Amino acid sequence: MHALHFPRIGGSIGPIDMLTAGRTLPYEFDFDSANGILRCRLSGLVSDEVLQEFFDVGSQHARRTHPTAGVVDFSEVAALEVSQETIRQIAKSVPAFSDPGLQRVVIAPTPHLYGMMRMFATQGEEIRPNLHVVHSEKEAWAILAVQDPQFKLLENN
Repeated sequence: MHALHFPRIGGSIGPIDMLTAGRTLPYEFDFDSANGILRCRLSGLVSDEVLQEFFDVGSQHARRTHPTAGVVDFSEVAALEVSQETIRQIAKSVPAFSDPGLQRVVIAPTPHLYGMMRMFATQGEEIRPNLHVVHSEKEAWAILAVQDPQFKLLENN
C-alpha cells in the first residue's frame, strides 16, 4: 500500500480537508457498505501526530458513514514511533464510534504493534468494550462474521 495524496483543486474545504489538504497521508479510509465496516489502513511511519490526526479524521468518517463495525489495519506500518502516553491519551478519549456496542478490530501483525494495541485496548476497555486486537485480516473477518468484504475508498470531501 502506498500513502495517498489528496490535492486541493478548487471548491470549499470541509472539516476533513482542513486536516489533510495537499499532504501525503500515511493512512487511507475505505468503507464496505454491504457490511457497514469502516476500515483504516495505516502505512509507513506512524508518529504521535499521525495517530492523533488519524483518530480525528476517523471520527469524521464515522459520522459520515454510520458504520456498524470498524477495522484499523497496521499491517503496512514500517515503524510505530508513538509514546505510551499518546496511546493512553487516545484510549481515554471519546471513541470515533459513539456506540460502545459496535465491534472494533485492530490488526497488529508484529509483536511490538500487537503489544501497543493491547495496551490501547486495556486502557480504553470501559469506553470501547468490544475492541479486539488480532494478528491478521483473516482473524478480523472471522470476528466480524464477514466472508469477502468489498471496500470502496472514501474521498476526502
